[in-house]
Amino acid sequence: MQMMNNLPPGLLLIAGALLVPFLPGRLKNWYVILLPAIAFWHISQLSSTAVLSVQLIDFDLSLLRVDKWSKAFGYIFTLSAFAAFLYGYYERNSTQFCSALIYIGSSLMVVFAGDLITLYIFWELMAISSVYLVLGRKSKKAYKAAYRYVLVHIFGGLVLLAGILLTINQTGSIAFNSFDPAAANLGSWLILAGFLINAAAFPFSSWLPDAYPESTVMGGVILSAYTSKTAVYAMLRGFPGWEVLIVVGCVMAIYGIIYALLENDMRRILSYSIINQVGFMVCAIGIGTTLALNGAVAHAFCHIIYKALLWMSAGAVLYRVGKSKCTDLGGLYNTMPWTLIFGCIGALAISSVPLTSGYVSKTIIIGESASTHMFWVWLVLEVASAGVFLHAGIKFPYFVFFAKDKGLRPPEAPKTMLAAMAFLSFFCIYLGMFPEMLYNILPNPELVKAAMPYTFYDIYFKHFSHVVSQTQLLIFSGLVFFLFLPMLKRTDTIALDVDWFYRKGCTALYILLDKSLNGLNSWANRAIALGVTGKLSNFFKDGPARLCMFVLKPVWELSGSRITGEDGLEERFLSKFRGTFFSIGSTAVFVLFLLLFLYLL
Repeated sequence: MQMMNNLPPGLLLIAGALLVPFLPGRLKNWYVILLPAIAFWHISQLSSTAVLSVQLIDFDLSLLRVDKWSKAFGYIFTLSAFAAFLYGYYERNSTQFCSALIYIGSSLMVVFAGDLITLYIFWELMAISSVYLVLGRKSKKAYKAAYRYVLVHIFGGLVLLAGILLTINQTGSIAFNSFDPAAANLGSWLILAGFLINAAAFPFSSWLPDAYPESTVMGGVILSAYTSKTAVYAMLRGFPGWEVLIVVGCVMAIYGIIYALLENDMRRILSYSIINQVGFMVCAIGIGTTLALNGAVAHAFCHIIYKALLWMSAGAVLYRVGKSKCTDLGGLYNTMPWTLIFGCIGALAISSVPLTSGYVSKTIIIGESASTHMFWVWLVLEVASAGVFLHAGIKFPYFVFFAKDKGLRPPEAPKTMLAAMAFLSFFCIYLGMFPEMLYNILPNPELVKAAMPYTFYDIYFKHFSHVVSQTQLLIFSGLVFFLFLPMLKRTDTIALDVDWFYRKGCTALYILLDKSLNGLNSWANRAIALGVTGKLSNFFKDGPARLCMFVLKPVWELSGSRITGEDGLEERFLSKFRGTFFSIGSTAVFVLFLLLFLYLL
């Protein structure tokens, strides 16, 4: 029992993945649904004194560090996994289940890691396992996107590793604690850069909308929850109060909106929306107050729920129709009404509509930016909040389910998909009306309850003015959408992003290096290997023979023999020399003249 108490939750899923290929039929599906539920229960039973250390060379790896920070992310990671596997009940591919379990388990290992080495090991395992969720689509686009995805994460992992090694070298410790911004050095900056790459911070953001939309239906739901939010957790642990993150977060929040409004593909819209929402969390980490950090945790919790719900809605459409571009969709409300309803609940939650979960979490961050007198930060976040309603709250459901009817009449989503969407929809509404459960699992619940609306009455009656102002903001955002609808209608075009530089730029760099370095190599081969070296080789190969012939030539002339020509003495002598065979007479004469030459010297 004591061993179970000290067992990292992530190991349950990673070890459990090994059994998946051996399970038959539907038992496999129920097994992967049950595993996250067991992990959720296990997390609830962990005490703050639970530890697990492993000796590695001269370091003690801390595989289990339990506190309210890690448990909050552990709860939402396992809750989301349960819903995702219920949603993916249709799936038969064991590789998808194995990679998903290892990916989610690795995320949990990062969350409960107490040292930098453990964090790095499972950070990389996350990247390796998650790529199979993209490859599982088995399309040409998926293969190319997976290739770019791996390259970006290899780069990010190397940056993180360099930072960790420098930090260990400077401090002699592998403990993963917060870094002091006043004592920032190259190591800590590199660690932060590695975290930001996984968080999809600009300009390292385009890997997310490049890869996630090309993933499998179930894979997209799972990918939306873990990599970027694990990075948010890591920054909460390591970089609270680093003001540079305020700027990064604000840029992410606006950048995500702009590209989501430009996009035509529904899953790319939701991908850019992830960047926008993570921007709020990164900004809160940069603000660094206790309330802001708790707001980041709360928003990550709610974001994973409503974002997974939106990806489920989009995935159900893709599963039934096989299309994801808004220009190919429309009129689906006729035959997929439940998918529409659940998708709209997710859209309202991400837009922070009162009575939904997004309202009670995003309010903490925006309110704290105002309380700390950061006017420009508050203004950017308010604008970003209105923009979210434009692209995710209205654009996504409008163009997918309404807009121009394309005559598509697919059947409603499978029942298990609807059950998973209903499960997450319940949390979107319940947490919006009764946030006590959410606030109680935060690191500082009493502070949050004292500062923010707590009960239903507090939220919607004592703070009714804020409800009114938020509603007004959303109404005017909706008005803007429909007034500018002709401009917002999408065409079948591609919006160029930063990934253009490594798509085209890296190709151009490859061609440049190929022509320059390989051209230099070819020239060196011709000039050195085949030229100078070849001539030296020929010299040393035939030089001694020709020296012998020079000595023997007077003798050959005196004898009256034929010297030149095909059957001449020169040709026969060279052929014998190359074959390392000499006649006794020729050798004797050569030795005689050589001894005479040495005697004269």
